[in-house]
Amino acid sequence: MRVLVVEDDPRLADLLDRGLTAEGVSVRLENNGRDAFDATAKGEFDVIVLDVMLPDTDGFELCHRIRSAGIGTPVLMLTARTQVEDRVAGLDGGADDYMSKPFAWDELLARLRALSRRPPAGERPTQLTVGDLRLDPATHEVWRGEHAVDLSAREMALLETFMRRPGRVLSRAWLLELAWPDGAEERSNVVEVYVAYLRDKIDRPYGVSSIETVRGVGYRLRRDGGQPALAPK
Repeated sequence: MRVLVVEDDPRLADLLDRGLTAEGVSVRLENNGRDAFDATAKGEFDVIVLDVMLPDTDGFELCHRIRSAGIGTPVLMLTARTQVEDRVAGLDGGADDYMSKPFAWDELLARLRALSRRPPAGERPTQLTVGDLRLDPATHEVWRGEHAVDLSAREMALLETFMRRPGRVLSRAWLLELAWPDGAEERSNVVEVYVAYLRDKIDRPYGVSSIETVRGVGYRLRRDGGQPALAPK
């Protein structure tokens, strides 16, 4: 997961940076609205953690600018301002969630995980396409080229997780968080098992290799979806 943290308090920014990095999160820090807005326009983030009190603007205005620019990355407002009208202003301005300082660390992590599973607003295509691999989240249908592929609900969730993040290496821990948010599976090798199931259904019958193992890190769906598909064997 990649998180942009916009926080001008050096001590809190350092705490968030060190704590999230220890959890395997990739963190970018910005301490003002101008640089933060430029980062959202150029970078790809799963979540933006946004302080309300910034030196050159306030978080409400920055969130509004981000949304006006068509950037749908989920935003978590993090602030000491706890009045109801502040929370309403943040949510009405386009924020997805709102936490007050001081905050519980485990709760912050849980909210970030929940937001990272949410497709960005305005970026929710009817179908996901990676190479000649297509997935329709609404109808739960998958195709390799023109060939329909029958997947179980859990296989579908895992494939959707990959297809929303093509080219990115996803660790086993984050795959469990994203594709098994309910914690229903507890077997230590469940990710490996379901990756093997997916390969048997979307790759091997068509002579392609789209899901790569990154040794010691996790798995990655190739941006091209594998080589051009052949007729099923």
